[in-house]
Amino acid sequence: MTDGNAPLEVIATSLKRERARAGLSLTEVARRAGVAKSTLSQLESGTGNPSVETLWALCVALDVPFAHIVDPPRPRVHVIRAGEGPGVASEKAAYRATLVSSCPPNARRDMYRIDAEPGPGRESDAHMHGLVEHVVMGGGRALVGVADNPVELGPGDYIAYPGDVPHIFRALEPGTHAVLISEHT
Repeated sequence: MTDGNAPLEVIATSLKRERARAGLSLTEVARRAGVAKSTLSQLESGTGNPSVETLWALCVALDVPFAHIVDPPRPRVHVIRAGEGPGVASEKAAYRATLVSSCPPNARRDMYRIDAEPGPGRESDAHMHGLVEHVVMGGGRALVGVADNPVELGPGDYIAYPGDVPHIFRALEPGTHAVLISEHT
């Protein structure tokens, strides 16, 4: 804070971020907080002079601690070493998926590290409607994509395909590994 004034730019960015995270409209947050929509609009644009009471009411409406609004977010570093992390193996293939980043509230993606060995491959049934899978190969080779038309990929290759139809990941070399991101729409 400078000169005892509220950090308006930080508050504006934080309010927009938290409102988007909550999936709420400007009108709905203002209603829940008991503040005028114009007041919230001014705060989100970096103008206005918010009182502690107004900010507390907005924090309650957004279900966030006061610090999330007035203290700028700091980057979080999360490291999972190869071979570590919560993994789940396939019953039918030499395939292991390790969750490396779960979908935070109101976001729409999960990230996995895939370790696979040659064999029948991991055949997946269709997932929820609109899901798209993205795969970046780290090493080895694999057939990846829609089950009736998979694509052979090598290290560094990328593919995106609909996950709401049957699809496959079949390793063609020992030690095949990749990153898979499931994007929910």
